[in-house]
Amino acid sequence: MFPLKDAEMGAFTFFASALPHDVCGSNGLPLTPNSIKILGRFQILKTVTHPRLCQYVDISRGKHERLVVVAEHCERSLEDLLRDRKPVSSFRILCIAFEVLQGLQYMNKYGVVHRGHIKLAKFGLYHMTAYGADVDFPIGYPSYLAPEVIAQGIAKPIDHTQSEKPLPSGPKSDVWSLGMILFELCMPNSLLLLSFVGCVDDIVTVLAEEHGCMDIIKVYELLSDGVFSEVSSLYPPFYKPTGLFSSSLRCADLTLPEDISQLCKDEDCDYLAERSIEEVYYLWCLAGGDLEKELVNKEIIRSKPPICTLPIYSFEDGESFGQGRDRSSLLDDTTVTLSLCQLRNRLKDVGGEAFYPLLEDDQSNLPHSNSNNELSAAANLPLIIRERDTEYQLNRIILFDRLLMAYPYKKNQIWKEARVDIPPLMRGLTWAALLGVEGAIQAKYNAIDKDTPIPTDRQIEVDIPRCHQYDELLSSPEGHAKFRRVLKAWVVSHPDLVYWQGLDSLCAPFLYLNFNNEALAYACMSAFIPKYLYNFFLKDNSHVIQEYLTVFSQMIAFHDPELSNHLNEIGFIPDLYAIPWFLTMFTHVFPLHKIFHLWDTLLLGNSSFPFCIGVAILQQLRDRLLANGFNECILLFSDLPEIDIERCVRESINLFCWTPKSATYRQHAQPPKLASENSSMRGSMSCFSEDYQDAPKSDLSRESIQLNDLKSEVSPRISGEDLIDLCELTGPSHFKTPTKKTKSSKPKILVVDIRSSEDFNRGHISGSINIPFGSAFTAEGEIIQCPASATLQSFKGRVVVIVGHIAKNAAAFAAYLVKIKYPRVCILDGGINKIKPTGLLTVPSPQI
Repeated sequence: MFPLKDAEMGAFTFFASALPHDVCGSNGLPLTPNSIKILGRFQILKTVTHPRLCQYVDISRGKHERLVVVAEHCERSLEDLLRDRKPVSSFRILCIAFEVLQGLQYMNKYGVVHRGHIKLAKFGLYHMTAYGADVDFPIGYPSYLAPEVIAQGIAKPIDHTQSEKPLPSGPKSDVWSLGMILFELCMPNSLLLLSFVGCVDDIVTVLAEEHGCMDIIKVYELLSDGVFSEVSSLYPPFYKPTGLFSSSLRCADLTLPEDISQLCKDEDCDYLAERSIEEVYYLWCLAGGDLEKELVNKEIIRSKPPICTLPIYSFEDGESFGQGRDRSSLLDDTTVTLSLCQLRNRLKDVGGEAFYPLLEDDQSNLPHSNSNNELSAAANLPLIIRERDTEYQLNRIILFDRLLMAYPYKKNQIWKEARVDIPPLMRGLTWAALLGVEGAIQAKYNAIDKDTPIPTDRQIEVDIPRCHQYDELLSSPEGHAKFRRVLKAWVVSHPDLVYWQGLDSLCAPFLYLNFNNEALAYACMSAFIPKYLYNFFLKDNSHVIQEYLTVFSQMIAFHDPELSNHLNEIGFIPDLYAIPWFLTMFTHVFPLHKIFHLWDTLLLGNSSFPFCIGVAILQQLRDRLLANGFNECILLFSDLPEIDIERCVRESINLFCWTPKSATYRQHAQPPKLASENSSMRGSMSCFSEDYQDAPKSDLSRESIQLNDLKSEVSPRISGEDLIDLCELTGPSHFKTPTKKTKSSKPKILVVDIRSSEDFNRGHISGSINIPFGSAFTAEGEIIQCPASATLQSFKGRVVVIVGHIAKNAAAFAAYLVKIKYPRVCILDGGINKIKPTGLLTVPSPQI
């Protein structure tokens, strides 16, 4: 939380040093820009939160290696006291020293060094720039730097990753800087510190004598006795460690006097002030906030004619001199306060109750049933508009924040709200909840050996630089390092599986959303793979892949027989294009922003939902596929055209609702025990209830068949359970509402019994029609016209189930219907014999 009455958001800018354009790294790829490196290192700073530290919020990368940093910002700082040149009371100095040490102690635990500025802001600049290596300006103020730092030079600090020599900066240099600041608060004149290098006398005494203020010794003694503890071993031998300058950061053992504690209490703040600074910044951007515009308005960013940036001299080797970027502008230490007026105005009509939604009733605070008419209307708008609506996102963020805090107790309500939409700011944690991630995930991740070399290391190193490298965060060295650790953790912890190319793409969405929480990224990926890609990463996965692609072919025929016929005629089979789709769950073919929207829905579905996504993609390309031959289709898929992902999601849901649950049965799918743990909300997505493969076996369940037999059948098989359910249902339900089985005056299913007339008359399914297979077709292969065939024609577009004694006859009859473009044709697995034991067969009355 951050109290907006005391602190606001601010932005400052600086430039990373530019790299030569014609130089490549050892892997032959262009060098990673320094601005990308800084952007990656910056991310960990967002997790460093403490009441005595200005929290980092965001970093954006602009042109010419410009970076803009957003952080918590206080208008008043100790710099104002120093500027006044007036002595500060010992009581006030004691309070300042305590609070600064609290921040330094917490910060140093993360290995972050402040390096010299009095106010605990911009403390991450030294870390994010690799100790100054990635910028062309020094980090820190010379007036406050410790002597050993000055002695070793500050222009380009030593990089500990490339040298065993320790960095001059560390917790002790921060304490030195704090001491100099506190001392300066007590003195009327500025200090000259360079003369202290090599000083062997008591520094405080020397300073007090030179500036004629020996009374400051009393304040010094107060600070030494009341706040600091002596730890001489922390400091180098070339200056004497005494009192203030030899202090350790044992702030956890310190206690403020009661009267000082009163000075640190926050005042009451408004509703917006009670939200986290990340949320406020996110909403600020939605409300029209523009970082670059803010900096331009304050003349921090100034336009400069391009000709004025050209060098005066250029040599053949590429070296140039003169003009270019003004060195003085590489770091602008001015922090521009980001005004929240526009955001507050945008949210002025949001009532206080929106900030405290009640969760006791599952029906409360749903956008589609909310009493706020504007919010209810927003819930029906396209997703892309909802995600940019400030008021709507505020309500959704607050609701999901509370639901996730109550996870797993409120797991069902999280599922229910996720079917409406998932606020982007809460997507990472929401996905984890939908995947059932819980428990000691950090401890499990830490226990995995991610350092010992394994044979897969080489392949991971090759794949990472090619995985979603258009994204600045994932392309950073920090992103690559995290990729390596998460992928290696998965390989090591799943010894029965192997690393296949594509696993890196599968990892990318989870790593992006949980960049500062590798354990959660790993846990999400580990839960996702067995649910949607069970056994895909076996050493020999050919049988799994072939079965999957065969079922996908049947799904194409089931939903779009015309397209299926054409693709089969030209030999454009799924093996040629769909393996990367399903092996990476479409992360190899879509950019991350599309994957986020696609997976928001995918995670609500079962393992058969990816088939529907694949068919929906083909249907968007339908006209072009039907108009082209094999070569043109290959070219089309080598560079996949733009896909409307929102349309793809809508059509996938519709296809899923029309697909009988057992039509996508796979022998190599997830075992029922594991699947049942992930199927708590699947019934709400489809009128066909839960997925067959997630249910226990019964007499009416579909049996597995050999892969060769499966490949020989164009249409999918369905179980007896599905047939009974289909006869009772009205049709597809809406994706957002639970399914209710009701009788229908207009059935959505037609059962075609292809047995002989004699067998049909002995008993058949109520409402079915009889078209005997032996006499169904003419010599030319056309279906014979009769009342039954006319009924079949009238049911075109509904689910048609072929029932018979002989499986080959049923498959042939179904294949004929697909050939003449009948959609939604399927076969009853096991034939009429599966229905006989149920007593559902009826005997017709004698005909008169």
